[in-house]
Amino acid sequence: MAKHPPYSVVLTYDENLQQLIVYTVDPNDLAPLVAGRMGVVMADEQDFKLDDEFARQLGVGLLNTIALGQPDIKQYMTFTEAPTDRPSEE
Repeated sequence: MAKHPPYSVVLTYDENLQQLIVYTVDPNDLAPLVAGRMGVVMADEQDFKLDDEFARQLGVGLLNTIALGQPDIKQYMTFTEAPTDRPSEE
């Protein structure tokens, strides 16, 4: 398996193409661009799990954040905002 250096991910929406585009960026190159910007901690719980529900909430959060600046994307958004029921742990 190829070894990758650490990188950050940038998600953007191109309104003209109606495409979500993901870029990988060196964290050192990204740092000055995000300095002083809004940041949201997405995974800071006691029971740290990157499970299906976390992935769903991350996607919802990212799309809602994009929609703040590009409201035209909202016409394509049909997901559930609230967390879905998690299966009980038996």
